[in-house]
Amino acid sequence: MITLIAFFVTLGVLITFHELGHYLVAKWCGVEVQRFSIGFGKVLFTRIDKHGTEWALSAIPLGGYVKMLEHADSLVEGSANKAFNSKPVARRFAIVAAGPLFNLALAVLLYACLNIVGQSEPVPILSLPKNGSPAALAGLQSGDQITAVDDVVTQSWPQVRYQLLRKVTQGGPAEITIDRHGQTLTKSLTFESSSDLSKTDPLRLAGLRLGGTVPIVNGVVAASAADQAGLRKGDVVLAVNDLKNPDVIALIDYIQSKGNQSITLKIDRDNRVLTVDLTPREENLQDGSKVGRIGVQLGGDPQMVEVRYGLFESLWRAMERTADTSVYSLQMMWKMVTGEVSWRNISGPVTIADYAGQTAKIGLSAYIGFLALVSISLGILNLLPIPMLDGGHLLYYLIEVAKGSPLADKWQQLAQKIGMGVLACLMIIALFNDFARLFT
Repeated sequence: MITLIAFFVTLGVLITFHELGHYLVAKWCGVEVQRFSIGFGKVLFTRIDKHGTEWALSAIPLGGYVKMLEHADSLVEGSANKAFNSKPVARRFAIVAAGPLFNLALAVLLYACLNIVGQSEPVPILSLPKNGSPAALAGLQSGDQITAVDDVVTQSWPQVRYQLLRKVTQGGPAEITIDRHGQTLTKSLTFESSSDLSKTDPLRLAGLRLGGTVPIVNGVVAASAADQAGLRKGDVVLAVNDLKNPDVIALIDYIQSKGNQSITLKIDRDNRVLTVDLTPREENLQDGSKVGRIGVQLGGDPQMVEVRYGLFESLWRAMERTADTSVYSLQMMWKMVTGEVSWRNISGPVTIADYAGQTAKIGLSAYIGFLALVSISLGILNLLPIPMLDGGHLLYYLIEVAKGSPLADKWQQLAQKIGMGVLACLMIIALFNDFARLFT
């Protein structure tokens, strides 16, 4: 239920803001707006304001539209000045572009609010990199705190991820500044370009994982190796064999590598240090690999930092992040066209609904951040020069400016059919990817 509510709220906010952009600029340009509708299908609510605009809310919240007076009505006096097609091309361009631009403006507003209010985020302390990973080869160690990426200061793990994920699709080196027990060091980490970001976390593949969490036993599976060895809920793991003070991820990695091999855990139970001997049971995974498991649920709270900025810095950072994310989105789209990035990265409504529900459960800040990200995606998608989208209409207007007259109706109709086909193919791919993720 939370997922559905979060999904419909997401659609409602993004669609309303998008159509509001068209509406406000149309009114500013003197165009008569006949209807402002959110959703399709059966009308649930309708009201006509003093300007004659009908405001409607329909049952299927999967879109919306602003209906304007397209052509002058010879029977209505003064309608020529209020018709959309009677306006100069610059005003028509502004009206159409306003929808996507309002989505980008919404993202700036949401990011700025998060920056002003502040967010509690994990400190970017690294877990032990796996042997042979790029992070291990670069000399990064457990407990290293990342303080900057390519000279950009990073206070939290989400900031580190944001800076590094842009490197993943391009490949190449990234200069990482770390604090190791008070000593400042710089390491060069080389990323291999990844074509499919949908299957696994690319930073995890590089050996970069959030650490700094003290492993606590949150639950013990009945009849498991841990249960038989006497582990209890609330036990704090201090060491495993020669690995001292492991974080949650390092402890899991170590246990998984010791299938059918005896290990010794040093634990803290009610301020008493105890040792527990047990043997992880080797299990086969679906991909054919084998891992050791002891049958416990491990948890631990990472160190947190409050990230907050002043008004002007918040706005600047919000605009910068919106611009960076927009450019990154366009780069990803182009790489999909050229085949450098897999089409599996395209997501559809099922994935959006899933992420909306997950972020809503995490908290308001996570959900607002997700809302900003989807708003950017919607804005950029609608600016693409594909007929049926706002960007397609903008392309028509650019052609009109270049040739001095509107594009012929037959060519517009042909372009509309092509655009409809392109969008249908994209929707099929997105839904296929959605259900592939859902069932695999």
